[in-house]
Amino acid sequence: MEAELLQPQSISPGTVKTEEEHRRDICAVGRWLHERAYVASNDGNISVRLDPRRILTSPTGISKGMMAPDDIVVTDLEGNRLTGRLSPSSELAMHLLIYRRRPDINAVCHAHPPTATGYAAAGLPLDRAILAELVVCLGSIPVARYGTPGTQELTQAIEPLVHNHDAILMANHGVVTYGPDLLTAFFRMETAEHFARVSLVTELLGKQVLLSGKDVEKLLAIRARCTPQPAATVANPGLITSDGDSERITLTRDQLEALIKEAVESDRLSRK
Repeated sequence: MEAELLQPQSISPGTVKTEEEHRRDICAVGRWLHERAYVASNDGNISVRLDPRRILTSPTGISKGMMAPDDIVVTDLEGNRLTGRLSPSSELAMHLLIYRRRPDINAVCHAHPPTATGYAAAGLPLDRAILAELVVCLGSIPVARYGTPGTQELTQAIEPLVHNHDAILMANHGVVTYGPDLLTAFFRMETAEHFARVSLVTELLGKQVLLSGKDVEKLLAIRARCTPQPAATVANPGLITSDGDSERITLTRDQLEALIKEAVESDRLSRK
């Protein structure tokens, strides 16, 4: 019975919990991230806002799939360790920035899910309106410029994006998601990776059918009703729709070469 309490198979939504419950929840989410191969080795970090002055965070140098409640560290809002035998995550500064910029946020997850991280490594945002669920759950997922992990460079890179988005791809690094509670933050990580996989399939198939601007407006209305949050994260999703000049056109190499050849020939004839 005691082992079952230390290793819960599910966690409940919300933030009104004891510190011990939050510790067990962090361990459960760490195990889920590891089981889904969203992290490898000692990668990733998780945190929860305990109260206005304290943060509960995963420690550095330990597999997120092997954490025990006693491993979790309590810090203040400057990142100073208050309790715990281990050192806090080396990327805690990123979490603290999100908490400072978003009072509505009480939990943060950082991981390296392979497909979404592939987009981050390619410098490609997940901002095309091809899935209704993504529009409702996350809006768009931008790419922050590269910053060295564990340094101020990283926090400075994501800072301009935190207010308007609930998930961010970090160039050549990974993904960070956050929410009003830990379960939501984890679900947003799952959603980001799911969307990246679907987006990759459409890229491989060579075709993406985008939702229209009107379709997106309806979905954003649902998002506003279902997920209360700062107005900016609803009103400014940054999504590319089927209407507008931002639509991307995909060409094969042969098609591109043919267009170039045609343009060169047209220019040559015009000069005669």
